[in-house]
Amino acid sequence: MATHSSVLAWRIPGTGEPGGLPSMGSQSRTQLKQLSSSSSSEYKAETKFTSNIEGFNWENYSDEDFGNYSYNTDLPSILTDSAPCRPEILDINKHAVVVIYALVFLLSLLGNSLVMLVILYSRIGRSVTDVYLLNLAMADLLFAMTLPIWAASKAKGWVFGTPLCKVVSLLKEVNFYSGILLLACISMDRYLAIVHATRTLTQKRHWVKFICLGIWALSVILALPVFIFRRAIHPPYSSAVCYEDMGANTTKWRMVMRVLPQTFGFLLPLLVMLFCYGFTLRTLFSAQMGQKHRAMRVIFAVVLVFLLCWLPYNLVLIVDTLMRAHVIAETCQRRNDIGRALDATEILGFLHSCLNPLIYVFIGQKFRHGLLKIMAIHGLISKEFLAKDGRPSFVGSSSGNTSTTL
Repeated sequence: MATHSSVLAWRIPGTGEPGGLPSMGSQSRTQLKQLSSSSSSEYKAETKFTSNIEGFNWENYSDEDFGNYSYNTDLPSILTDSAPCRPEILDINKHAVVVIYALVFLLSLLGNSLVMLVILYSRIGRSVTDVYLLNLAMADLLFAMTLPIWAASKAKGWVFGTPLCKVVSLLKEVNFYSGILLLACISMDRYLAIVHATRTLTQKRHWVKFICLGIWALSVILALPVFIFRRAIHPPYSSAVCYEDMGANTTKWRMVMRVLPQTFGFLLPLLVMLFCYGFTLRTLFSAQMGQKHRAMRVIFAVVLVFLLCWLPYNLVLIVDTLMRAHVIAETCQRRNDIGRALDATEILGFLHSCLNPLIYVFIGQKFRHGLLKIMAIHGLISKEFLAKDGRPSFVGSSSGNTSTTL
């Protein structure tokens, strides 16, 4: 019994009250009242909810109304056109592009150097057209010097920094604008010489020099925005590129940079060329001027090759400009398609820098004769071979002088 009484005689900690069931202090009684009140509130709420469920008419609903309910906590799906576009890589072998650029560089370096040599060597028979073609060869030669850099950027991305990015971009734009402006001047020279049979402009050689200087200055002005805003950029998901960066107003300024040069440096010269050569061809065919018609073959070939090489690239640029201006809808697929088209047509444009010398060699009889004459003077070929080649007699200049290149 002593053990049993010792078990029953336990005390509540903190109180001196012995006994079987512990007695509560004032604090414990307050806590018990709060708990009882809370349980009573929950019981009333549960009773009310149960009564509402019991009064709910389930017959108006079927299992299909609840079958599509999902407990998925993922983020809502995003439409394809509203998601950020991940750039796609052009499916062109980088090594093949590097090889093409290397061949274009070598051919352009050799060919344009020979063209400049032949024209500069023949001072007596140099025509106005030859002066324009000399400047055209200079532009192609300057651009060819940048091709190794463009080839390396195709293979490894732009690793040359911002200063070189600005310089090579400037040379590329100057090459294009000077090329089409020089061809427009040649078309006007042919138009005045054949359609109106005037020699006023071309007889004053110093005027031609100022015209060429003006073309170079205008080409630099048109290319200046690219030089200012281009820099090395490291976009996500791809290697570094040489591209325009104009801050928060990039889209607006890119539109300005596209519209103004495209208008004054491409569309207007193209319209001038179409107008001049259209009337020139009509005059040649109506008057049956055979000698001048043969002399025009080289010029027509040069213009045609220029348009075939650079027109696709500029048409794609126009489409890209319209898309950025929201004239046509902009989607990720269309943006990637335009990016691929720009890369492909840019390669075609770069190819142009080596083609003019090939035209002179295969079509321009006087260029071949002038080149063979220089080789004969330096003992590279015999004079008998030069005599067999002969010298064509048709006229290729509006000034009456024999054209060196044509």
